[in-house]
Amino acid sequence: MKKQHIIHIAYDGCQTLDVTGPVSVFSAANKTLESPVYKISIASVKGGLIETEAGIALDSKKLSDIEAGSGDTVIVAGAAAISLVPAMQDQVLRDWLMTAAGRVKRLSSVCSGSFILAKTGLLKGKRAATHWLGCDRLARDFPDLEVDRDALFVRDGKVWTSAGVTTGIDMTLSMVEEDLSVDIANLVARQLVLYARRPGNQSQFSSLLQAQSEAGKSFEPLIDWMKNNLDKALDVSHLAEKACMSERSFHRHFTAQMNMTPAQFVLSLRLDAARALMVEGVSFKQIAGLTGFGSVARMSAAFEKKFGMRAALYRSLHGGVSIPEP
Repeated sequence: MKKQHIIHIAYDGCQTLDVTGPVSVFSAANKTLESPVYKISIASVKGGLIETEAGIALDSKKLSDIEAGSGDTVIVAGAAAISLVPAMQDQVLRDWLMTAAGRVKRLSSVCSGSFILAKTGLLKGKRAATHWLGCDRLARDFPDLEVDRDALFVRDGKVWTSAGVTTGIDMTLSMVEEDLSVDIANLVARQLVLYARRPGNQSQFSSLLQAQSEAGKSFEPLIDWMKNNLDKALDVSHLAEKACMSERSFHRHFTAQMNMTPAQFVLSLRLDAARALMVEGVSFKQIAGLTGFGSVARMSAAFEKKFGMRAALYRSLHGGVSIPEP
């Protein structure tokens, strides 16, 4: 069987893990099989040694010497702006990507590598992910694509894009699952001693961390109180009273500042707290009470809708005490 060629696009200043993370996934997949299925290459415009942002030199093949085929996968690494901008402007790289895009099985990027794909026009009309710090810029500079601000990675047809750095590992594990099987992908994850395999629709960061960065001083005391009182009634009337505001004014100002309604924010806080308690091994019934869901059924339905997996599976993946799901 002809090996699938995995072509990792690197350039001076690219993120080390954007390249080595996916390389490790496909390499580990080869090691689990009696007959390896992946040929792995690191490629750059000029070839030779590429120095990453960490100062680590990677040996690369010259891009013009590589012809991507129908079963191949191209993965473009990301970088900080000082290195990303020259890569975006490299016409040789852009021409090669546009030619390869019509042939390959998958075209993908890690982290801010999505900007390079967007610059070529290959993300036009597509839904795409990137590092959360770059979401606003990607949406502003390339309005012809849809930025998914929450997903760890996104697949839109044969185009795959992932968020920040380590999510390239999650994305390529999903590719291995598609190519081989879920069992092989799980074996690879175990070999790499990953904490858990994360689905693409899992959020990049917790609601509480996002709130702490966005709330400012106006709602920070309220959010701290909410965090410690999840089992209480946290509807708009109670929260407005706690904030010493009218319900209408509170809803308008909170939504504008947090980019979500109070109800959506409360749900996210409760789900984040539930995740943490699941890892600690607390029973589902206790978690539902402590986080204000009221019932295990209501909590489980909200959890699966938000994170794309059953609560019991999440607990098992994260090493909590094994308690049967009701």
